[in-house]
Amino acid sequence: MNISLTPALEKFVQDKVATGLYNSVSEVIREAIRLLMSQETISQERLNMLYKDIEIGLNDKLSMEGSTAMKKLMQKYE
Repeated sequence: MNISLTPALEKFVQDKVATGLYNSVSEVIREAIRLLMSQETISQERLNMLYKDIEIGLNDKLSMEGSTAMKKLMQKYE
């Protein structure tokens, strides 16, 4: 697999290797991909929680004013 990086990204990766925290460019790239995968998992979990909260709100017998419901959701997901 070949990848192309902008000069700024290439410098960033090389700087990470130069710190000694990583032994190679490949290690930096693998770590970046693991972090991206983790971030996507967290984002999906938060989205699932939001859908669940929306469903609960729609099924709630005690209706509240729309602006109040929106404020509660915004506070929860800030």
